[in-house]
Amino acid sequence: QVQLVESGGGLVQAGDSLRLSCAASGSAFNTYAMGWFRQAPGKDREFVGTISWSGANTNYTDSVKGRFTISRDNAKNMVYLQMNSLKSEDTAVYYCAGRPYITSTSAAEYGYWGQGTQVTVSS
Repeated sequence: QVQLVESGGGLVQAGDSLRLSCAASGSAFNTYAMGWFRQAPGKDREFVGTISWSGANTNYTDSVKGRFTISRDNAKNMVYLQMNSLKSEDTAVYYCAGRPYITSTSAAEYGYWGQGTQVTVSS
């Protein structure tokens, strides 16, 4: 099993940058594909991006391509979401999630979730 804890959220202005971190504990983290999802008030949880277990492959939803970057450090059991050029529509609670080996854009396919961290972007 993997336990996940996000951090790094906060209140920023449009155009600013923010880096979210996801700390993982438990065994075999380096075999887990990781995803970032977000949920805005009154909306469904939506896919932001994924990173493969090795870190070699990433995938992003169109609205964040070119602005967000996911990375991981398996030696430190960490996953990161670097967010640049933030927009008000990026305001949401951000979650990291994990599943064995295979990435997915579907939240339903992830069995391990953090508690979420709030990101608020003021315009």
